[in-house]
Amino acid sequence: MKKRSFKTGFCFIAMLFYWSMAIGQTNSIDSTFKMPAHPRLLISSELEKQITQEINRDAGLMKIHQAVITGADKMLSLPGLNRIMTGKRLLDVSREALKRIYYLSYSYRLTHDKKYLQSATQQMLAVSAFTDWNPSHFLDVGEMTMAMAIGYDWLYNDLDPETRRTIAQAILEKGIKPSMDKRYNNWLNITNNWNQVCNSGITFGAIATFDEHPALSAQLVNRAIKSVVLPMKQYAPDGAYPEGYAYWEYGTSFNVMLISALESVFKQDFGLSKAPGFLQTAAYMVNMTGPSGKPFNYSDSRAVAEFNPALFWFASKSKSPSLLWVSKTQLLNPKLLNNRLLPSAILWAKDISLKGVREPQSQFWLGNGPTPVALMRSSWTDSLATFIGFKGGSPATSHAHMDVGSFVIESQGVRWAMDLGMQEYESLESKGIDLWNSKQDAQRWKIFRYNNLAHNTLSVDSAFQLVNGKGVFLSSSDQSNFMNAVVDMHTLYANKLKKAVRGVALIDKKTVLIRDEVETGNQEVTLRWSMVTPAVVKVLNANTIELTSEGKKCYLHIETKAKINIKQWPSVPVTNYDAPNPGTVIVGFTVEIPANSSKAISVFLTSEKLKTGGTKTISLAKWPKS
Repeated sequence: MKKRSFKTGFCFIAMLFYWSMAIGQTNSIDSTFKMPAHPRLLISSELEKQITQEINRDAGLMKIHQAVITGADKMLSLPGLNRIMTGKRLLDVSREALKRIYYLSYSYRLTHDKKYLQSATQQMLAVSAFTDWNPSHFLDVGEMTMAMAIGYDWLYNDLDPETRRTIAQAILEKGIKPSMDKRYNNWLNITNNWNQVCNSGITFGAIATFDEHPALSAQLVNRAIKSVVLPMKQYAPDGAYPEGYAYWEYGTSFNVMLISALESVFKQDFGLSKAPGFLQTAAYMVNMTGPSGKPFNYSDSRAVAEFNPALFWFASKSKSPSLLWVSKTQLLNPKLLNNRLLPSAILWAKDISLKGVREPQSQFWLGNGPTPVALMRSSWTDSLATFIGFKGGSPATSHAHMDVGSFVIESQGVRWAMDLGMQEYESLESKGIDLWNSKQDAQRWKIFRYNNLAHNTLSVDSAFQLVNGKGVFLSSSDQSNFMNAVVDMHTLYANKLKKAVRGVALIDKKTVLIRDEVETGNQEVTLRWSMVTPAVVKVLNANTIELTSEGKKCYLHIETKAKINIKQWPSVPVTNYDAPNPGTVIVGFTVEIPANSSKAISVFLTSEKLKTGGTKTISLAKWPKS
């Protein structure tokens, strides 16, 4: 097994190395490239005709189209944006600019109604007049540059010469030039969403204004192609996105915008979509959504559904309509159709019929990489199905929490085990909290929602997980009557435990099992098992807890030879900077484990009471393996 794992790992690393080395080595562009006429970014006059036909044929696309037009209509009476900072960020303004300019530009091109042209022009001139686009927080510049590039390109033929010059100059001076300033462009060398967003925005600006400065624009496009390889390596090997649901929507969406722009102009993506794990990452995102529509919101994410236009690109690119199964359901809720990149869904869906979208075939998904994730469910079509999200990973990962070994669970339409999610950054930064230092003793881990004591995982002696530890999958199985994944977490507790292995299973598509096997070192420890829940908690006996929520009940049945103490911990903030967590409580138990001893604990979550001895527990080593 070890030899096979080593060989597989070596081959994977070699494949990743050769892919990254190949990017940008050939087919780079130069100033002599003959740029297509405007509009050239994502759309063309020919594509517009096809889109119009598809919208009229497909009711799902018509809903998205109408959502964009309705959104644009609401923008017509809005004044131009102002440069209003929120703390150190202009990001809210940049995002609103992108939404307004993209919606209005789309609406003009598809309806030819000049009211949209006039409103988009007003917004672009207002943004052009800003002193700058806040390069010290370059995400703000990335999004603003993309907004202006789309408006400039899509409306170019109907803008007067003076307006064109004003907008092009703003893109150059406030977008492109700051991206070449070493004070602001450290994002070129990092591996997270900043790289994807900023490279995408600047590339849009470079392509839109290529005719004004071809040599500079060519340089920026080539730079982006080489730089974006860094975050794209993070999708390997299976597509699990290290930063979680919310930042997949952010980083991956802008990565797809970049690739789509390259395809639309250069008729190739320079090998980017061949990045190991990249095309598979759409399946990760689809599987991250539970039957309730809520996502598995680990790391800096909210438990709020997002309509993701990028999934339309993946579905088209991989010819896998089932990747739109969740999106098709979300179309029934117009409130979800408000993504600032929403027009892109229509552009990318031109070859897909939403009518024929069927549910995914597999009910189990597992991805390794920086943040390993396992996702399993009893059904794709039953809104009352059982769903489990389970993760490994490390607190040291970008936007991570101390949540290694954590899980969420849904059944009967209720999320029984939940993640409190992120806290708004400004609410912490405004109180002087250093949110972005992730060292072991950093303030980040003193935030209630960010450490392991407020997650569905283990804590030892009430201590924090070790930042440099990592939970990795030891085994897994997609066996229909015993789907499972097993994570080795001992490096998160290396100063306390010699062994810490957790397995999570879905048995017979209805019973959830969480099994922990731990071994102590030379000191006795107090092990804490925690689960955050919105339910009303009632202790029935020494080993059984009843949970009630939304008129439904489920039961936690604990089996172990150790003596446990069932407990509840409040989720009420104890500092002036922690956000409230109304309607939630932390339920679980503690157990004293002597030095140099081993303990196994199995917790079953079921919709019915279990009789003592009515369950069969087996060691993790004997669980089914794929």
